[in-house]
Amino acid sequence: MKRDSSSETTKSMPDVATNSMVEHIHSTLDWVGMSEIHLPARISDTRAGERPVSTSIQAYVNLSNPDAKGIHMSRLYLMLEETFGDHSVSAYSIRKLLQNFLDSHEGLSDRGFVQFDFEYSMRRPALKSSYSGWKSYPVTIKATLAPDGMRMELAVEVPYSSTCPCSAALARQLIQEQFRKDFEGEGSVDMEKVFEWLGTEEGIMATPHSQRSVAQVRVLLDTDCDEAFPITALIDSIEGALKTPVQTAVKRVDEQEFAKLNGQNLMFCEDSARRLKRALDGQPCYQDFWLRVNHLESLHAHNAVAIATKEVEGGYLPIP
Repeated sequence: MKRDSSSETTKSMPDVATNSMVEHIHSTLDWVGMSEIHLPARISDTRAGERPVSTSIQAYVNLSNPDAKGIHMSRLYLMLEETFGDHSVSAYSIRKLLQNFLDSHEGLSDRGFVQFDFEYSMRRPALKSSYSGWKSYPVTIKATLAPDGMRMELAVEVPYSSTCPCSAALARQLIQEQFRKDFEGEGSVDMEKVFEWLGTEEGIMATPHSQRSVAQVRVLLDTDCDEAFPITALIDSIEGALKTPVQTAVKRVDEQEFAKLNGQNLMFCEDSARRLKRALDGQPCYQDFWLRVNHLESLHAHNAVAIATKEVEGGYLPIP
């Protein structure tokens, strides 16, 4: 009988990863796999539907068999290609992927992990004008499948502006003192004269300091809520709570409105963190959350930081 030479060659190839006779240290490993896997994908969003993104992926399984030398690493890559060539990234497809990881490593692994990092672009309208522009938000999706079940996490970073309440009070004091100096001895002052004065440099001789700030938020998702990810919904709730998200294309009317919003929403980092905690607390599909706000100080060379969690027993730890 004629033999298939290619099949024969494949069968004779050594598998040193799992069958090597070379002595190795017999122990288990928490995770083995690959990082920096760059693949195009479609992300399933609860509000925006499917969006194309370019992802950087980490994929791992544990090595629970101390006698095995290694895992079938190439299988992880091939399953990523196969799964997300046919499906968008959703709770369903990730669950299927991780189960395939474990099925293909039966006897070697009982836990699987995958992480997607990508920039999520959204078109945002200006505050007042008809302008709009694209904003890009760093997003991470992590999932673990283990004997105790599925765990899925969504993380986003949202930039915003914060104006210091203390600096605002000090600026107001200087403006008051300048007003008294300029109008001292006049008794009553004509309203039009005051109106004109307020439009001069003397009328705004001091301004509070503001800075670009970043909210980092992680939420533990209830996978029974929706197969799609609430990326847009989470970003909207963060920006809605803070009131001062950074802008894209603006006209002067938009810049003026932005200045108004900053003046109406003076925030220490503690204020920002409490606003976000209140907004996230009311979301039933977030089993837990962790948040960190970073005010990139314009007064100091260091940053002001506040961290908060939902304070769930056994949940996120409030560590930096």
